[in-house]
Amino acid sequence: MAAILQTKIQLNPIKVFPGSLTDHSRAPSRIMCSAASPAKKRFNIALLPGDGIGPEVISVAKNVLQQAGSLEGLEFNFQEMPVGGAALDLVGVPMPEESFSVAKNSDAILLGAIGGYKWDKNEKHLRPEMALYYLRRDLKVFANLRPATVLPQLVDASSLKREIAEGVDMMIVRELTGGIYFGEPRGIKINENGEEVGISTEIYAAHEIDRIARVAFETARKRRGKLCSIDKANVLDASMLWRKRVTALASEYPDVELSHMYVDNAAMQLIRDPKQFDTIVTNNIFGDILSDEASMITGSIGMLPSASLGESGPGLFEPIHGSAPDIAGQDKANPLATILSAAMLLKYGLGEEEAAKRIEDAVLDALNKGFRTGDIYSPGNKLVGCKEMGEEVLKSVDSKVAATV
Repeated sequence: MAAILQTKIQLNPIKVFPGSLTDHSRAPSRIMCSAASPAKKRFNIALLPGDGIGPEVISVAKNVLQQAGSLEGLEFNFQEMPVGGAALDLVGVPMPEESFSVAKNSDAILLGAIGGYKWDKNEKHLRPEMALYYLRRDLKVFANLRPATVLPQLVDASSLKREIAEGVDMMIVRELTGGIYFGEPRGIKINENGEEVGISTEIYAAHEIDRIARVAFETARKRRGKLCSIDKANVLDASMLWRKRVTALASEYPDVELSHMYVDNAAMQLIRDPKQFDTIVTNNIFGDILSDEASMITGSIGMLPSASLGESGPGLFEPIHGSAPDIAGQDKANPLATILSAAMLLKYGLGEEEAAKRIEDAVLDALNKGFRTGDIYSPGNKLVGCKEMGEEVLKSVDSKVAATV
């Protein structure tokens, strides 16, 4: 599997932003079992299935997580809560306070997908996607880690030629709680001519840039020692500051080779020569776009997991794909991105690397055996649905295969 981030972000008591949904104190991160079973560790996991294919992929990932944990001496207390459109239908808001409280007081959060055509015409504050906004903001999970690796088993599923896609292994470190998605002022206003004007502000403070850059430098240090910072410093003032701060921090990491690239060039280079990238660090909106582009290099957006981490509190782990309402309930979804997100939950959220590796190896073993969902299918393999793919991964989890990339 890809050599992904080993950095530990030090956990301190969480402080929720002013205006957040709740300010309840957080429960202890780990609860040890009774003296009768001292080797067991027990964790509270919040499950947020969401909408569309979310419940399907979360159900599969939960089973895999539970099985891998049990084989490695871990016990999980799962608590499932509604968010997004599902919560809108139930209680009229996309992020119920009770759901947020459960998430915040958990040891880690596993999220499915949010959104759907049904709610597209809702007012902004009643759109399902606002649940993600609240989660990211109030959990302060500023560092989003998105590995993009072309597995040998799926190289022919890539949108690129084999010789270009083969061997791609990168980590995109995206700043997640600042920039144009959160900047003020924002909104739709009326100007002096009586015309509607949409305003979104790209804004970054020095400390926001520094903290995500440090995560990226540490990530690169534990990978191949190359970091590319992507910005638009030839036009945007926020990017000018971004480049200045990242460059200044480079002296603290002499073992990391830092380069800079404008985002439009980076978008081209990801297609022309993706193997040139090891670790990428970029802002919120550029990271959102480039990581989706990178997903197609790997073969399918249904293969990419992500981890969102902060300086304190539980991490948020989710596949980067959407809710895919057009295939919801048809057993067609690819659950592997969510299963791999569960592996990231174990590794980065709980520090349980052996259990995480068990899941990563099981995914590779299922692929080695030729099982494919529709999005990664090619002739000569076996086409399966979401449930069957999950069952095959479970079999491999049980056998603890020594799968190789």
